[in-house]
Amino acid sequence: MKKVKIIADSTCDLSDELLEQYGISVVPLCIVMDGKSYYDKIEVTPDEIYAWAEKNKTTPGTAAIPMDLALQTLEPYVKEGRDVIFLGISEDMSTTCNVMRMAARELETDRVFVIDSMNLSTGIGLQVLRAAQMAEEGLPAEEIVKKIEGDRDKVRASFVVDTLTYLARGGRCSAVTALLANTLKVKPRIVVKDGKMGVDKKYRGTQDRVILKYAKDMEEELRHGDRTRVFITHSGCDRAVIEKVKEYLEGLGRFEEILITRAGGVISSHCGPGTLGVLFYME
Repeated sequence: MKKVKIIADSTCDLSDELLEQYGISVVPLCIVMDGKSYYDKIEVTPDEIYAWAEKNKTTPGTAAIPMDLALQTLEPYVKEGRDVIFLGISEDMSTTCNVMRMAARELETDRVFVIDSMNLSTGIGLQVLRAAQMAEEGLPAEEIVKKIEGDRDKVRASFVVDTLTYLARGGRCSAVTALLANTLKVKPRIVVKDGKMGVDKKYRGTQDRVILKYAKDMEEELRHGDRTRVFITHSGCDRAVIEKVKEYLEGLGRFEEILITRAGGVISSHCGPGTLGVLFYME
């Protein structure tokens, strides 16, 4: 049994296969619809969220993990005397990390280490997998935390959004901006930097062409990316589009592993269907 246990929240968007392979546990954030809270990926799927959003012409709310679940998750490992490292969504976007800190205090342990990933989706997932690999190698918790936090600024996380409708419904852009952008087929590239999301580029055209152009625009950085892995993370894109991006990344001959993952309820609630991102570490 590994001394250090790695736990993440559901916004890390790692597949069940990866979670099982690396022995990672996940605590879900909450999706709020019609005043009722549902656990992300456990009680509600992205496609169910889209159906609800279209029917109600609004987007669900999202909420941090509840305190009782945080306690329930941590307690078994604390009782076993194991160190726990928790990696959560950016603290600029959620109070999840703070909930885990409060749970650790209630359990009266100083062996739960909470890392603010300063990211979202597989921008978190990249850090989670790296931490899990170091745990497998037997590194102590303090050293893992130091290495993960020291390399946070090397994570490159960005997405191209197909429609601004969901961002507008969630209050993240105006309805007029969304209508104009959708009419003109403007697709923003959203980049995560210093724990915050911002638009750094805008594309025009059909989503399949835009996505490939977006990927190719990152070629210089991709060629200097960490060779271990790169993620293609999407919120429900056409398989042919995903395969084109994968073929492009394969053609670079850079990465040992190209992983395709489907975004969970939190990203899907905010960005809507058709969103795709290429996420990786810089060397």
